[in-house]
This record gives sequence, structure tokens and C-alpha cells, in this order.
Amino acid sequence: MQNYLKVIWGLQEWSDAPVSNSAIAEAAGVRLSTVSDALRKLSDQELIEHVRYGSVTLTELGREHAVSMIRRHRLLETFLVRMLDYEWDEVHEEADRLEHAVSDELIHRVDRALGYPTRDPHGDPIPSADGRVHRPDAVILASAPAPCRTRVERISDADNEMLQYFASRGIVVDAELEVLPGEPYSETVTVRVGREGIPVSLGAGAAASVWVAIL
Repeated sequence: MQNYLKVIWGLQEWSDAPVSNSAIAEAAGVRLSTVSDALRKLSDQELIEHVRYGSVTLTELGREHAVSMIRRHRLLETFLVRMLDYEWDEVHEEADRLEHAVSDELIHRVDRALGYPTRDPHGDPIPSADGRVHRPDAVILASAPAPCRTRVERISDADNEMLQYFASRGIVVDAELEVLPGEPYSETVTVRVGREGIPVSLGAGAAASVWVAIL
């Protein structure tokens, strides 16, 4: 149940699109019938509001549980990268396994040991202990006007191979990207990392996985 709440939160955190059963199934990697059963149980526990064939929303109680799991997950990811030298494309699955096993006290100590970080290695905001979440003022790179200068605020961790590619090109959190005019009708976004970097062309999927602040 915790995983489903986390998935629902993740689907609505960076998107205004309604959260559907099919979107949850795709994100969780399970069958639609499995999602339907889980949503009924979550609704019975008053953790979600769900109208049949309609969108899914978290109740206040559901949000509280989801944010708690998100906080655990992102603090653990940050700990693995900073303290145990994991790469940013290696930590998602590890944090998934650990987040259900560790105690609240351990999470508190991890937070303190890290200096109370506000975002994880991918730029996702880490909720505070009292449940506050600060989402940065950022837009999808694909929607940034060209030409302009931007700073990377967040990169989706849904695709490990894409994270590896971004890292190899210097496209990481806090990197400055210059968005360049691209070829018309090409459906690509061309960026230069820093002021001296070689231009990199990103396809639609990659450009939709990066959130930037316009400088």
C-alpha cells in the first residue's frame, strides 16, 4: 500500500494531469486489475478518493503517508550517493528496498548526518520532517524558449540508462545549459553545457525528463 501511495504522489508531483488507473499500473509495473484491487483497499482505508473510471487523488491522510515514504526514499538516495559513493543511476532500487525496513529514528539520524538536505541527487525535493514540500520553480526543458540560459533543477530517475547518458554529457543537477535554436520540425532540443561545451541534441523523451529554471 505504501508503494501505491508513493506512486500516486510521484505521478502528480511534477504534472497537473489527472492520475488514472492505467498511469498507476504503468508506473508501478503491474496489471491494471492489480491496481484496481489496491485502489479499492486504499479507498476503504480513506487514503485516496477515487471515482470509478475517474482520477485518483490522495486524501490528507494519504498524502501524509505518501510524503513520509517520499522523504525516506529521497534521504536514503542522498545518503547512498554522498556517503557510500553510489552513482545517481544506482540508488533508486536500493532506496526502494531500504525505505520499508528502516526506523524513523534512523531516518532522523541520516537527515542530521547529511546536514538536512533539501533535495536528492536527481533534484527532487526532500520533504521536511513536518511534511512540507518545496517544489522549485522549473519548467520542462522541452518547453524552454530558444535561445535562453537555464539551470538544471531536476532530472527524472525513471530511466537509468538515460541518467548515465546525461552524466556523460555533463547534464546534471545545477548544470547551466544554453538552449540553442534547433532544426525546424526535428522534434529535438539542442543545448550547450556551460559556455564552452559542445552542443548536444536531445530527443523528445530526454528533453521531457529534465526540468530547468530560466536564468
